Amino acid sequence: MHCDIYKFSKHDDMYVYIARPDYPDDTETVRDWLSVLPKDFRASLGTSKFVMHLDLDATERLARVDKAEVLEKLESQGYYVQMPPADVMLKQAKLRALEMQDSKYH
Repeated sequence: MHCDIYKFSKHDDMYVYIARPDYPDDTETVRDWLSVLPKDFRASLGTSKFVMHLDLDATERLARVDKAEVLEKLESQGYYVQMPPADVMLKQAKLRALEMQDSKYH
């Protein structure tokens, strides 16, 4: 299974894997690969940035996620969301809270 990996402007350290089951035969026309994402979810992500193309069959293991889980989600829904580690999410939440507090009182 081939996939493309994207990151987004509004979410540090979150990556979205998009299934490319017909690769390389699916490259003749330009497509919006992110159209498999639910519209509300996609709108909340911000601007996308292509990170890399990955052949999961040729990849022994993935750094932060279970390869079997990624494959299952790609096959069942066409995408997989890799969330940031808990410590990164906590740091981001604290920063957002401080920004909200600063904007409220300044």
